[in-house]
Amino acid sequence: MFLSMTGFGRASHAFAWGTVTFEIASVNHRYQEISVRLPKEIASFESAIVVSLRSALKRGKIRLSAEIGWAGECKMAKLDTDALCAYYNQLQRVAGQLKAPPVSDLTNLLALPGVCDAPCFHGEDEEERGKFLEALTEAAAEALMEMKRSEGAKLQKIVEWDLEEFEGLVRRLSARWDEASSESLESLKTRIEKVMERFDLEIDPHRIAQEVSLMADKWDVSEELKRLASHISKFREITSGKDSEGRKLDFLIQEMNREVNTMGSKVGDAEFRWMVVDAKSCLERIREQIQNVE
Repeated sequence: MFLSMTGFGRASHAFAWGTVTFEIASVNHRYQEISVRLPKEIASFESAIVVSLRSALKRGKIRLSAEIGWAGECKMAKLDTDALCAYYNQLQRVAGQLKAPPVSDLTNLLALPGVCDAPCFHGEDEEERGKFLEALTEAAAEALMEMKRSEGAKLQKIVEWDLEEFEGLVRRLSARWDEASSESLESLKTRIEKVMERFDLEIDPHRIAQEVSLMADKWDVSEELKRLASHISKFREITSGKDSEGRKLDFLIQEMNREVNTMGSKVGDAEFRWMVVDAKSCLERIREQIQNVE
């Protein structure tokens, strides 16, 4: 199963004092990185929200932001008239001492500490509010997961198509190798015989067979082809599992690419090398998709 690392989730909950909306966005990242932005009124719950996200999500750069839509009776800031009067009287006394003009505009006093209280909660205690926010986090994370599953299914189809193409290329490489190896060995034998005849050297059939055998070992790619078949089988086993394991798949792609590169360096046949280029291109397409798998 594939889970995309890219997704978006949203969830809201209505309280007596207003509505809280959580939005979660996730993008590609090698590890798990979580950032949370909360209004100051619920900032004390940040650590609990982060713990909940860590357990719900594995990998990716995850950002959660929250917004509070205050209810009408809570939206307006409350004016502390006692604090305002105390500030006003004190400023008037100072103005008299300094022989400055008396304070006539109260607007500037509203920004002083304690004069205006921010919107406040009511209707439940902090512990109960924390439980509601934790449930809201889980709901937003599940909405994100739903999108990640949907996108992951699309990614898996694309990767499976490319993997089938790659497997077909491996079969063609194997067939071409059977032909090219015989051609190369016969060509090598002919060249050795011509050199020995030119310099009037005694031809030892056993020595020729030995040299040809040594060269054949250097050209042989049968082991690489076997390992590629094994990697493809393992790749399919992982993709059909119940968990999304992007890192394992990424490692397998690297191993397959290594085997293909080795074959390209061993075999000089032009047709074989063009097939190697096609195989590397196919693996690169798969790797690009795997980079987005959790």
